[in-house]
Amino acid sequence: MARLDGKVAIVTGGVQGIGASYAKALAREGAAVCVADIDNPEWTVAAIKSAGGQALGMFVDVASADSVAQMMQTAVSTFKSVDILVNNAALFGKLPLKPFEQISSEEWDRVMAVNIRGVFECCKAAMPQMRAQGYGKIINIASGTVYKGTPMLLHYVTSKGAMVAFTRALAREVGGSGVRVNCIAPGLTMSDNVKDNSSWAETLVQKINDTRAIQRDQEPDDLIGTLLYLCSPDSDFVTGQTIVVDGGSVMH
Repeated sequence: MARLDGKVAIVTGGVQGIGASYAKALAREGAAVCVADIDNPEWTVAAIKSAGGQALGMFVDVASADSVAQMMQTAVSTFKSVDILVNNAALFGKLPLKPFEQISSEEWDRVMAVNIRGVFECCKAAMPQMRAQGYGKIINIASGTVYKGTPMLLHYVTSKGAMVAFTRALAREVGGSGVRVNCIAPGLTMSDNVKDNSSWAETLVQKINDTRAIQRDQEPDDLIGTLLYLCSPDSDFVTGQTIVVDGGSVMH
């Protein structure tokens, strides 16, 4: 019996890269997966279905409260519950590295809208259903960069630092309702967007690998074991925690 049989999961930013890996892994463990993204989710949905899983694709802008509310309504009406929320949607891989003085106010606001307010909107929309069930798993995605103070990405690093604080505060607020809130902090992961971003590939990948106890590229599949642990009953007495998965670059 798969660990997540009968569970319903939403993965935001689930169309490609790490998000698609999350969605397919949850489906393999038996969850019905709602793949939510601002881009067309049909490729990921088709991949899950062709492997024998259940999936539903939804166009969602996580920075829009109305769009997120519709996502939650559709998930519940289709699958009758929402047990797992993976807040993966974020602006990162396509961001250019630049000194903070060169980050425009508009770019700053857009990163915060997606990376912070988007998580807030999704959690707020999921909470009534999770409270009614008396059970839920929320997994936020931070980054190992928050423990390093990585330069040239001040808006991104700030947004991911907020995820650690957000996770701790929300876990205390909703723990009595049976909802667990945890966080994964990946290291630099070789998603498609990172591979296609020359400023990452040419300047930082090898330097980051050199800081790891396990000195190799990090792939999306390296995150799956931790994700499944936090989504499954194995972690029912774990909440408010941030787990760094980066090959030992950060140790805390």
